[in-house]
Amino acid sequence: MRYLFTLVSLILIALAQSAPAATVFPYPYRQQTLPNGLKAIVIPMPNPGLVAYFTVVRTGSRDEVEPGKSGFAHFFEHMMFRGTKKYPGSQYDHIVTSMGANANAATTDDFTMFHMTFPKEDLEKVIEIESDRFQNLSYGKPAFQTEAGAVYGEYRKDITNPFMLLEEKLMDRAYDVHTYKHTTMGFEADIKAMPEAYDYSLSFFKRFYRPENVVILVVGDVDPKATFDLIRKYYGGWTKGYALPKIAPEPPQTAERRVDITYPGKTLPILCMAYKGVAFDPGNIDFAAARLLNDLAFGETSELYKKLVIREQKVQFLFADVPMNRDMPLFTITTMVKNPEDIDSVRKNIEETIKEFQTAPVSEQKLAEVKRHDKYAFLDSLDSPERVAEALVRYIAMTGGIEVVDQLYAEYDRVTPEDIRHAAQQYYQPQRCTIAVLKGEK
Repeated sequence: MRYLFTLVSLILIALAQSAPAATVFPYPYRQQTLPNGLKAIVIPMPNPGLVAYFTVVRTGSRDEVEPGKSGFAHFFEHMMFRGTKKYPGSQYDHIVTSMGANANAATTDDFTMFHMTFPKEDLEKVIEIESDRFQNLSYGKPAFQTEAGAVYGEYRKDITNPFMLLEEKLMDRAYDVHTYKHTTMGFEADIKAMPEAYDYSLSFFKRFYRPENVVILVVGDVDPKATFDLIRKYYGGWTKGYALPKIAPEPPQTAERRVDITYPGKTLPILCMAYKGVAFDPGNIDFAAARLLNDLAFGETSELYKKLVIREQKVQFLFADVPMNRDMPLFTITTMVKNPEDIDSVRKNIEETIKEFQTAPVSEQKLAEVKRHDKYAFLDSLDSPERVAEALVRYIAMTGGIEVVDQLYAEYDRVTPEDIRHAAQQYYQPQRCTIAVLKGEK
């Protein structure tokens, strides 16, 4: 019933806007850019009393270009909660708790985001404390070293997860020079050395935490004009200073690569086939086709999924991903194989599936079904301020705005069966692939 209500609400809102037929994102929104370059996007929606406030810093582990200094984007996800002289960390936490707010943060390869969900009457206070910490973060060397130690502890905990170990080894093997070579956590040696990089941390903050590199997203029960007035009031004095990093482009991969990983514990084998893809571009028909191909070939309704997961039960799961990244990501196909003796046959099944899509066009009906499912899954996720913001963050991080949502879905609509075949031929080539196989200790 909740989903039916959500969809009906979205349709009514779209009709009220008199939106053109090509529009997919159903809510009206407004955006402004301050003189200092800070961009703010406000999306009022019918969710009485609740507001989601997201700060998107368009810097992630991708931007860590200096040798020996990986992991700092993730480090500042932690450090931003240390507070300022006006609102020290303990006072900031008390304010957030007293609101009954839900606050957290996350770091990815391409961006870092900080988010809070709270009652509408606390909007000005949230804008005040968030603007303060982004402009006036203050910490001494002892606090820095304590947090750096905590980050290393997080790394050591995470690396006990076989999927984290797989990702670390896969990225290191797949990339030669691009900063996607290290994960968001960073290289272990760099994290261990982090406590001695206090001065560097100050420079990192000054370079990347600047208004022209940040987008504020406010969604929920808000008045756009009043919200923009508050943002100008509290962020208007933030000075420019963003320094664009010089990221080395990854050279073309010319031969298949492989990495075999031994996990120090018990686990079923994990097979990952990772192909060098392309940067996010909503106007690239091949990219849009690759996203749809992902579901057609490896999704839960695909023939391969039915065969390996349901009928033969050779694998625990089958998951594929065509991510949206600023630079060249990996298009991955990952599965956990129940019997180590089946790894080669499972890989062969995946390669045969790719070959099928490279040689024969998919049916118009199946393609249309995937398009519809993808569109309505996206719409159905937009049922609260927080989920709307979550759905938009990566688009904002890639382009600085949300217009790209409609651009991408318009491109999906134009994809033909021949486009699907061309994308399969272009991206899923053996020389673009890095194969990772993780096995537990015997």
